[in-house]
Amino acid sequence: MFHLLQRYTTESVTSGHPDKVCDQISDAVLDACLTQDPKSRVAVECLGSHGTLLVGGEVTTSAKVDYEAIARQVYQDIGYENDLDILVRVAEQSPDIALGVDKDGAGDQGIMYGYATAETLQYLPRGVVAAHALARHLEKLRRDGTLPWLKPDGKTQVTIQNGAILTALTSTQHAEDVPQEEIREALIEYLFRPVLGSIEGVEILVNPTGKFVLGGFTADAGLTGRKIQVDTYGGIAPHGGGCFSGKDPTKVDRSAAYMCRFAAKNLVANGYGKKVLVSVAYAIGRAEPVMIEAFNDEDKNLTSLVVKHFDFRPRAIIERLNLRRPIYRETAAYGHFGVPGRPWEESIKI
Repeated sequence: MFHLLQRYTTESVTSGHPDKVCDQISDAVLDACLTQDPKSRVAVECLGSHGTLLVGGEVTTSAKVDYEAIARQVYQDIGYENDLDILVRVAEQSPDIALGVDKDGAGDQGIMYGYATAETLQYLPRGVVAAHALARHLEKLRRDGTLPWLKPDGKTQVTIQNGAILTALTSTQHAEDVPQEEIREALIEYLFRPVLGSIEGVEILVNPTGKFVLGGFTADAGLTGRKIQVDTYGGIAPHGGGCFSGKDPTKVDRSAAYMCRFAAKNLVANGYGKKVLVSVAYAIGRAEPVMIEAFNDEDKNLTSLVVKHFDFRPRAIIERLNLRRPIYRETAAYGHFGVPGRPWEESIKI
């Protein structure tokens, strides 16, 4: 069940990465709908490319939402100053889907996974924690003015070997008039050392292409749901393929993945394994999962414990985790897991 990797690599991206801009706009739309109508059904995705943003998808809601204004506000909040042409193509959700969801069935078929490991306080792989910490701190250095030449777009990456960091990397957008050597020295002092501690023996890579002036939608395209491994477990655990952002909790791609994480974390926290993987699968319109399975790092089957303590019917997940609230925009950058205060991160006794 578990492949014990001696060496692996994980990545994160800043909130200004084009894909993450799209994720945050999609979740801001979701939050706006849930604020006015907690039973809103939302499936909104964004595509940004070279000065243009398309907000598209389907909703069923009584909320009155200005999609363009929300998108523009999120874009500005992130730190972009250039204007965008914004197109909105949001329609009423298909009544065929509603047939099943109205009966508390799953909003789609699919497979979801949850994972936890005892190796960090966040119950996440060390590489995942380190990559997100670097990306969060990179944004902090921009926002608090410590490094005023930093711009919103950026990436981080770490390679772990036998539990130790082998390589740490950041590619960060920057002002044009700053020499790369100055950028490297500043990031070693203000980013890598504070976040990683000792960097002795760690290969540090900064802007490997040699320049990163153009970023965001000016230089690249972004798409909602294209950073699914950044959002979850960094490729260390399986992924069913469905993204989270822009989806209300009737969509089990999101809510059931949260419930799988909730179960996996608490199985580890209660001593049922040093690593636990929980998986679940659904048929569209059907409330009962077609599969639930859980194993720990010793290949012990924990499925009976999961079935006993966690109800994976969509309505039960929504109620247990209190998911009909506008809590989602904040999750759309730096990973959905390992952050205190999120309902699926609550610790319980099993």
